[in-house]
Amino acid sequence: MTAYSILDLSPIVEGSTAAISLKNSLALAQHAEHLGYTRYWLAEHHNMPGVASAATSVVIGHIAGGTKSIRVGAGGIMLPNHSPLVIAEHFGTLETLYPGRIDLGLGRAPGSDAAATKALRRSASHADQFPQDVIALQQYLQDYSPGAGQVRAVPGEGTKVPLWMLGSSLYGAQLAAHLGLPYVFASHFAPDALAQAAQVYRENFQSSPQLAKPYFMFSVNVFAADSDDEAQFIRSSHQQGFANLTSGRPSLLPHPVSDIEVTLGRETLAAVNHSLRCVASGGPEKVERELAQWINDYKPDEIIINSPIHNHEARLKSYGIAAEAMNTINNR
Repeated sequence: MTAYSILDLSPIVEGSTAAISLKNSLALAQHAEHLGYTRYWLAEHHNMPGVASAATSVVIGHIAGGTKSIRVGAGGIMLPNHSPLVIAEHFGTLETLYPGRIDLGLGRAPGSDAAATKALRRSASHADQFPQDVIALQQYLQDYSPGAGQVRAVPGEGTKVPLWMLGSSLYGAQLAAHLGLPYVFASHFAPDALAQAAQVYRENFQSSPQLAKPYFMFSVNVFAADSDDEAQFIRSSHQQGFANLTSGRPSLLPHPVSDIEVTLGRETLAAVNHSLRCVASGGPEKVERELAQWINDYKPDEIIINSPIHNHEARLKSYGIAAEAMNTINNR
């Protein structure tokens, strides 16, 4: 059995607003809960006009408050942007409000550009402190033990919110293995080290109070529709948006186009598709086949699906087809 979950940046699409994006995210989470998705994660990004999930813990509360059973969390919080104490309080509060449903994925990258990094009052040294900050955060979430001058996270202490390590390189894999945390590889935009990271994590894993054996998840872009052509059409928004981002022009999620090669140019499209090649795109049979191949190749405990699609109804449908594909794969 391979669990399946959702990664959502609450995309703000051309012709729409952040308010509508956040409303649509809640509708998608409710849909996902009905479809049997395991968890619904939101990600921290800053200074990006097409992302509505910058205040990630606030949006998590919005989603958790409108759902009943699906786990909700961060995929992830960029810990160097924050004090570990503040994150412990935020997620301790969420866990107190929605017990047994909150996850806390942690990343080391800034989730922003240089200007936003400066505005966040973040320095390069903060990333160097990442392992120590993760350990401090863990301690804030553990049971309180009296000690002279000890700072307490209230709410937070005793909640033991499960931590996850995120990464797109071997650094995160090594740290997750050392700390005995579940590990998520960001292959939806940086798949180059996927195989090596999975191997490093599994071979070096040390058990911890949170986790007895390795638990590996990776992200897959999925664009599912009634036909392969329709899937390519809805996928074109993501391809354009990623091209804009990597050229230093982050944008709202663009309208889809019928001829993406003409829109982006052959060379740009090839570079985009290389970065976004961890993908299952097509009609139901093709999506099922491609998801099965990714699972067979890397044998994850769970996959997390990223589907930035311009039209909300098409996005709901894509996640529905993906859930059907995963159920078929798991029942096989």
